[in-house]
Amino acid sequence: MKNKEEKINQPNPEILFDLLRIKMPFGKYKGTLLEQLPISYLEWFARKGFPDGKLGILLQTIYEIKLNGLEFILKGLKKNL
Repeated sequence: MKNKEEKINQPNPEILFDLLRIKMPFGKYKGTLLEQLPISYLEWFARKGFPDGKLGILLQTIYEIKLNGLEFILKGLKKNL
């Protein structure tokens, strides 16, 4: 059980790669890569509520990255795609 708990609490690097590969599946920005969504759209989700599931986790992650000026993390990862 302890190994499972430890795994849950560790960051998943695939989440960052998913931000570079997955496109928004609905709404005004349907078809836009998640990492390219404007901060204003992400702020709207932050106010109204992020979707459930993996998409919500991805949107929250890109929101925090952009909010804190950490886009350079993703630029470094693009080289590995």
